[in-house]
Amino acid sequence: MAIYAIGDLHLSVAAKKPMDVFPGWDNHAEKLIENWNRVVGPHDTVVLNGDTSWGMTLQQALPDFRLIHQLPGKKIIIKGNHDYWWASATKMRELFAENSLDSLYILHNNSFTVEGVHICGSRGWMFETGERHDEKLINREAMRIDASIRSVGEQEGERLLFLHYPPLYANQRLEPFLAVMHQYGIRRCYYGHIHGAGHKYAVQGMIQGIEFTMISADYIDFTPVLVHR
Repeated sequence: MAIYAIGDLHLSVAAKKPMDVFPGWDNHAEKLIENWNRVVGPHDTVVLNGDTSWGMTLQQALPDFRLIHQLPGKKIIIKGNHDYWWASATKMRELFAENSLDSLYILHNNSFTVEGVHICGSRGWMFETGERHDEKLINREAMRIDASIRSVGEQEGERLLFLHYPPLYANQRLEPFLAVMHQYGIRRCYYGHIHGAGHKYAVQGMIQGIEFTMISADYIDFTPVLVHR
């Protein structure tokens, strides 16, 4: 039973919103399905790092959830900045139950343990060039990251952190997020959000004792990345 991860699927079965503003997104849903079926098995787990569906409501996103459900494995979903359908965890779980989408799970202020590895995560935050830094938003997201990691309790095993936004990007560092990672001994962090020309500014590799890996779907050729086996 392996753990994989991929971010930014931007599925749009009902919303019909294209991603052609970026290169390489032609027929991306078909590429995703082919590659997912090639690498992921029925007993594996895939973390979806946000921006899963372009649907504006849960009902509009439902066809995208059904598509994901039909793919192999258990799927753990975190919130992205374009997941406008995101409602309360209760409403989302009710929708999944009502539609027999029993392979889908929500990661929000909680964690999941798979084969002794603890999956933690949240949306995170970042700022575009010229944007004013909002300490309130940063601190709120730091608290959510903390809550997710803390939910593991005293259990043994590595804590993996999945964020939608990159905590490091170009010369930007979100120190409150890094502080939480160091507090809990996080050694690996996976993030998405970055597309197209922004890939060249992504910060990856070992930084301050933490290995950072970008898993935006277009960066990894729409193929889930192996995290743990």
